[in-house]
Amino acid sequence: MRIVRDWRGLSDADRGAAVAVGAFDGVHRGHQAVIAKARAAAERLGVPLGVVSFDPHPRRWFQPDAAPFRLMTADQMAQALAPLGVDVLYLLPFDGEMAGMGDADFAQRVLAQGLGIRHAAVGFDFTFGKGRSGSPEALRTYGERLGFGVSVAQRIDDADGLKLSSSAVREALKAADMTRAAAILGRPFAIRGEVIHGDKRGRTIGVPTANIDLGDYMRPAYGVYAIRAQLPDGRTFDGVASLGVRPMYALQTPLLEAWLFDFDGDLYGQTLDVQLIAWLRGEQTFDGLDALKAQIDRDAAAARAALTTS
Repeated sequence: MRIVRDWRGLSDADRGAAVAVGAFDGVHRGHQAVIAKARAAAERLGVPLGVVSFDPHPRRWFQPDAAPFRLMTADQMAQALAPLGVDVLYLLPFDGEMAGMGDADFAQRVLAQGLGIRHAAVGFDFTFGKGRSGSPEALRTYGERLGFGVSVAQRIDDADGLKLSSSAVREALKAADMTRAAAILGRPFAIRGEVIHGDKRGRTIGVPTANIDLGDYMRPAYGVYAIRAQLPDGRTFDGVASLGVRPMYALQTPLLEAWLFDFDGDLYGQTLDVQLIAWLRGEQTFDGLDALKAQIDRDAAAARAALTTS
């Protein structure tokens, strides 16, 4: 899969796809339905399958001081899209020019002239252009004039009638409902980040941990999780992790602190993918290191038990 980071000055090889258009944060099952519409069009037209997204996320552009909210990084998006048969990911720069475009300009300048698309698939609630003035119906009208087809994926609900959406994933993560989050995403929620140096307190009690800054990821419920981590070399390890500010030490910035079972090695500077499989408990304070170590042992046992069924 190729990644193209602009809509201007593209070669013929990077134009002419059938594309799914949207933010696609999480690439959840609702997003996958939109991509399936684009895939059907690509197969019918005999053209590449593309996904059009934005970097940074438009919400970050318009609300630069908003709390962290992302469900995945751009690299994770590309990784999630590859198994769906996507040939090219257009990560378009969301800058002042893009933010100021009306819906008609976006359709003409970006989709038709810049990307030269043959078809666009969008979700039923898709909006685009300055002030979110554009709708799927408007895009159909523009497509008829500009020479590309449009298909619209309808709303998908879960068994309880709740919409599958990025917002629903965030709500589930805030509620520590990892089962529901994974059901919407189609996979466990994962945090990808570089292992950084911490205070190394864990080593003093025989629990060496890998510390990962949360960056712009949304903050799931603070507490202790059963995890599964993948190393850059492809190996995976089960483990247990604390996510939050560790009340006992009053961290200024929340951190993911992971203990990988049966791993012995140096992870500093390496990038890990840490899946949050199950929430075990909320954050606590402890009366000394002995009480903390005893609780970590209980957490580890609970994590091993939870991971045997996942």
